[in-house]
Amino acid sequence: MELRLYDTLSREKRTFVPLDAKNVRMYVCGPTVYDFAHIGNARPVIVFDVLFRLLRHIYGEAHVKYVRNITDVDDKINDRAARDFPGLPLNEAIRKVTEQTGKQFHADVDALGALRPSVEPRATEHIGEMREIIERLIKGGFAYAAEDHVLFSPQAMNAANSTLPRYGALSKRSLDEMIAGARVDVAPYKKDSTDFVLWKPSKPGEPSWPSPAGIKTEGRPGWHIECSAMAWKHLGEQFDIHGGGIDLVFPHHENEVAQTCCAFHQQRMANYWMHNGFLQVESEKMSKSLGNFVTIRELLVDWPGEVLRLNMLKTHYTSPIDWTMKSLEESARTLNDWYRFAADVAPSKPGTSVVDALLDDLNTPQAIAALHGLRNASDAAGLSASLRLLGFLSESAAQWQGRKQQASGIDAAEIERLIAERTAARARKDFRESDRIRDELAAKGVVIKDGKDADGKPVTTWELA
Repeated sequence: MELRLYDTLSREKRTFVPLDAKNVRMYVCGPTVYDFAHIGNARPVIVFDVLFRLLRHIYGEAHVKYVRNITDVDDKINDRAARDFPGLPLNEAIRKVTEQTGKQFHADVDALGALRPSVEPRATEHIGEMREIIERLIKGGFAYAAEDHVLFSPQAMNAANSTLPRYGALSKRSLDEMIAGARVDVAPYKKDSTDFVLWKPSKPGEPSWPSPAGIKTEGRPGWHIECSAMAWKHLGEQFDIHGGGIDLVFPHHENEVAQTCCAFHQQRMANYWMHNGFLQVESEKMSKSLGNFVTIRELLVDWPGEVLRLNMLKTHYTSPIDWTMKSLEESARTLNDWYRFAADVAPSKPGTSVVDALLDDLNTPQAIAALHGLRNASDAAGLSASLRLLGFLSESAAQWQGRKQQASGIDAAEIERLIAERTAARARKDFRESDRIRDELAAKGVVIKDGKDADGKPVTTWELA
């Protein structure tokens, strides 16, 4: 079976054909390192980690290159640095913030079972590439300098008589729609309201570099040019897959396409554009004002990272996901059973049904159903291999058992109630009901033991598996 992926640009599921099967290349937009990553940030990390693992499974580990950037120059970083380190020069404070939050991000995503990318470039390490792209755009007539800024002109791109793509093709928007619906900065130096910033002057004390286009005032790059430069540096003028959250389609990814294609006279930047859907918490949009804003770090206090990972993969990556406590508890019970059954078993080959589901546009809900099928068929070796392909079973069964009990989502009072109901069922010889309750407890990761007390009366004890 061939790999098929949904491409945002064409709005269809397409067979994946790499530009070079010996050098499969993928770029995913990474974090802006100014604070703890929230659970919504974890979704693209997990989704594209699964794709990275699948591509390595198909083409070989040595033939897949995954680039995920770190944005370390941004207004939010500057604000955080000034707030947390008021006594330090801003540049020094910024360095402290980006180093600290970068380490936090790595610790969190490592706990989620995500492999490190092949390359993890920082924006500040690629200023030279950004300047070169900007100079190319100015030379081609796609960008212009005005009042110490450099701006890109979508109008010039669409007016070019060439094989360039149309600006707006990725997001399926016309320029008029963008003007009407987008939050466009109004500035007197812009030739057109849709023009966007490639380079801007730095404020006093902010990070700054020599400007392109003969501008004497030092400045800093705009957000969009950063990813174009890093992708070009590490993957070339054109590569296979570009990924990120659905919120990045416009303007970020639309502008990336424009910059890269115009600078290098390419019809495409990436051959496949993939975007994961939004995340809600308990059916509501996550926000600090609603009190449901939750970070990966906060969740890791109560739940193993693999529980968060499984919970994320139960929904197809293109669909919205509702993050609920009930679903987390179910994920914990499932993993308890899988660890008990397969963690210490030598893996064979991943189940064909699991791989086939992943080949169908990363259909992880179907893959998880296939995992349950392997478990029901008592194929421990196949389940072990399949789970490892998906980034699970990083520990032994004993290590998993030793985790904090709250990670299992067990309610002791609820367990005692079910055991009392089972005892009553056994007393009235209703063995069907007794077995049903026993199975329900087993699904919760609870092992029950029937015995007798000192007076010879039936007694049932329980423990976590």
